[in-house]
This record gives sequence, structure tokens and C-alpha cells, in this order.
Amino acid sequence: MSLRITPLTDPAHGAHSRRLAWLASDADSIPVGTAFLRLFDGGQEHLAELTLHVHPVERRTGVGSRLLDTAVAAARDNARRCVMAQAQAGSPGDHFLPARGFRKVLTLRFARLPLADVDAIALAEVIERPHPGYRLASWQGTVPDDLAQTFAASRRAMDDMPMDDTDHGTVAWDVDRVRAAAKAVEERGDQLHTVVAIDTCDDSIAGFTELVVPGNGTGDGQHYGTGVLPEHRGHGLGRWMKAESIRRARGRYPDLGGLLTDTADSNTHMRHISDSLGYVPTHTTLQYQLDL
Repeated sequence: MSLRITPLTDPAHGAHSRRLAWLASDADSIPVGTAFLRLFDGGQEHLAELTLHVHPVERRTGVGSRLLDTAVAAARDNARRCVMAQAQAGSPGDHFLPARGFRKVLTLRFARLPLADVDAIALAEVIERPHPGYRLASWQGTVPDDLAQTFAASRRAMDDMPMDDTDHGTVAWDVDRVRAAAKAVEERGDQLHTVVAIDTCDDSIAGFTELVVPGNGTGDGQHYGTGVLPEHRGHGLGRWMKAESIRRARGRYPDLGGLLTDTADSNTHMRHISDSLGYVPTHTTLQYQLDL
């Protein structure tokens, strides 16, 4: 098969990453595949994230391998230590990646909460249960100025989340970065909602949970992360915050269908929280890593 790989100009650059892109086309200039390679900074300068798609008709003809070789060469040129990629269990990608030298490093379990099935009374009981020494707060969009510093500091709650064998690095968060992340969600037309647990002793944020809702308020929302600082764990704050996030989503978006979440298979604590709130497993995705 005559194949041409064309580098593309990709405008999808973030404040802390940039993305390279390539288009594969056949002898008639018909597109047959694409590859995107995101290069991170801010504590993840060693990492590149690959997204590769080949038209089903063109699979097993070498298109994927050519795109992969191009992306891996670019990762090396940019001094990356590893390339990450995801594939749904049992999919063509799940067979392609290990055959090309990738090793499985993480299993992610996806689940969905149908909002129409939520038991409002049981949810209210979780939210109203006393948590001495803590109170809940929330906002939409960018963090308020008076909470910005403590919110940025609270992001280290995710530093020790179970990632199995993934060479993920540690993201360096500051006020500028949390504001940039919120702005990125806003610019693509979605809505970011954050619920936090605040330590009443000093008004610092002890934990947070984030939810992104489509701009039109329909379809499914996506949980972006839930974390509690190590020194505040053991008080049920994760379940408390997530329950409040569910309550607010139901109240604000009557046409929203459900909420999606993904959790590392080894993160049994967070999986238990989701199970207890009614999330139903949907599928499994495997994360692969190629060490360069």
C-alpha cells in the first residue's frame, strides 16, 4: 500500500502541553488514519501521550505501524522517556499495542450513574451526615480568588493516587495552572463544577472533586478527579463531596442523563465510594506504556 504521512498543524496547545499530529493517506490522497502525540511539561516532561486511529477497512495493512513509528520518533526527538496509550479491553488497539512493544501498566474501570435512578433521600442522608471540623463549599468555573492558593495546594491530594506501574510523574500545580485548566474547559464550551471540603480550623481546602458538564446541559457529565489530602483522610470526605456534586448536578441540569467516572482497578477505596453512590460499571480500558 502506497502511504503518505503528513505532519499537521495542531492548534490544540494547552498552557502546560502541546500536541503534534499526523495524517496518513493512501495513493489517492484519501485519509486512512491519524496520530496525535501530546507532550507534557510541569512535572511530566518525560511523558508523551499517544492517540492513534486507523480506518477499520485499512487495519492490518501497516498504517498503524507507520503512524506509530512516526510518533515514537517524535517522542524521542523531544527527549521523552515513555509513550502512553489507552485501548478498551478486547479492542483492536488492545491487540495492536502489546504487539508493538507496549506493556500494560494500568487498568481503568469506567462506571456511570444514571441521574434518573438516584435515590434523592439516600443521597441527602449522605450529604447531611455531620463531618465535625469540616464544611462544604462549591463554585462553577474558575476558583474564587480567596480560595485559589489553598485550592492549588490541595491538588497534591492526587500525587499518591494508585497508578500501578505507570510512569506518570507528579504534576506541579500552582494558581496559574488551576486557572488555566478551568479556562480550557470554558473555552471548549463545557462547564466545570468543583466541590471542596474545607477545614474549619484554618479555612484550608482538605479535598476536592471536579465535574465537567457539556455546555448544553445534556448527555453525560464527566468526573475529572476526587482527592483528599493525606492528613484529612479517614473522615469520609471523598464520599461526602461526591454526593454533593451529584446533588448539584441533578438540581442544576434537569436534562443531564448521567455522570461518568473512571477509577484505577487498584484504587479499591474510590471504587467503593462510587459503588455506594449507585455508579454502574460500563467497560474497562487498559493503559499501555512504551519505554524509550
